[in-house]
Amino acid sequence: MSAIMAARPENRATPVDRQGTFTDEERLKRAMANFAKDFGLIAASYMEACIHCGACARACHFYTATEDPKYTPILKVEPFKQAYKREAGPFAFFFKTFNLKPKVTLAELEEWQELLFDSCTLCGRCTLICPMAIDIAHLVRMARHAMFAAGLVPQDLFDRSAAQAGPLGLPGADPDTFVARVRALSAEHQLAMPVDKPRAEVLVCTSEAELTRYPDALVATAKILNRMGLDWTYSTAGYETSNYGIISGNERWQREASAKIIAAAEKVGAKTVVLPECGHDYQALRFEAPNVMDRPLPFRVLHVAELMAEGVEHGTLKFRKVGGTVTFHDPCQLVRRGGAAEAPRKVLEALGLTIKEPWPAGELNWCCGGGGGVVDIKRAEPLRLKAFAIKREQLDATGAERLATSCASCRKQFDDAGAKTRWDRSVESLVVLAAQNLIEE
Repeated sequence: MSAIMAARPENRATPVDRQGTFTDEERLKRAMANFAKDFGLIAASYMEACIHCGACARACHFYTATEDPKYTPILKVEPFKQAYKREAGPFAFFFKTFNLKPKVTLAELEEWQELLFDSCTLCGRCTLICPMAIDIAHLVRMARHAMFAAGLVPQDLFDRSAAQAGPLGLPGADPDTFVARVRALSAEHQLAMPVDKPRAEVLVCTSEAELTRYPDALVATAKILNRMGLDWTYSTAGYETSNYGIISGNERWQREASAKIIAAAEKVGAKTVVLPECGHDYQALRFEAPNVMDRPLPFRVLHVAELMAEGVEHGTLKFRKVGGTVTFHDPCQLVRRGGAAEAPRKVLEALGLTIKEPWPAGELNWCCGGGGGVVDIKRAEPLRLKAFAIKREQLDATGAERLATSCASCRKQFDDAGAKTRWDRSVESLVVLAAQNLIEE
């Protein structure tokens, strides 16, 4: 085994957060039960395929920024892999009998809290690089299931997840605040922003980040939809698409968050659901909802960048030619794991901008360092800022005059990390940039 793969966290400085009043024995039992639940064919094939080559290390922005072997991606699932090899793998008898793989301990799980949450954005770059095609990011998510069940989630992330699962949702995104915000923006901008139409072809969603921090994206999205002549509405039954269940490890909360949107879309008879500028929302509803709901979705799911690309293609969206150069930050869940690399570039080209691609770009683009819940974990900030340095240097190297992206979480990371590292660049929302340059007809 290589030195990288043998590395373990030592002298842990990061405090361990706990939820619930479980005894240590109960926590470990709950974690192991959830590990066992996820020991399916897919997870087994991934864990048997690993050849301990360490190739995933250089794909990880946390490892690359720190050169610390403990941040090697495949190491982050070691307790999960250890439990599998000892309890369920084809050679489990030997691993257990000769103690080749010892029992997972609560102390190990506590050590790995930082690795599974603070130092993983679920970006999937390690997955793309792995020569054995192991979806390491997916294994990290599986391991998070057990951590949530054991009450071992970073408290900041747990609090956000629990708030979203509650009756009012995330702070600033409750139904009354949502309706008030939409009505105020509608009046201020003299813009049609319909809420709770009984029937509509398109259900439009937003995110907590847009409601509380980036209302310009709400306004821009409405302008785009109206210009395209679409029959659309928001629904108070399902409007906020942030899915903290998917990143905190609570499968029930993940399913419930998706179910609200699905039910709202079915109620109004929508044929298309348009998602806001957010990556994990896109993954949760477009790709995972049919599986967690155990049925196909009766409507299309489009990211707003994809909707705009369709408008450009069909001639329903036309823009003034902005000119100049731009570089685009590819949101991991939209591009690397979602495959939607062409849509935002089609919009930028329609704006007359010359795209100066970072290296690498598209599927291999570096993560900004804030996804997967990391931007919400206060104690992770020093590590997050180190990882952001890679992204910053990559974009600066393009020499582009402008920087755009199509994810509010990435936008938040750029704004926060940029300010704290005194970076003199600002990021633009793709939908806002597009709406600002619509040709009046």
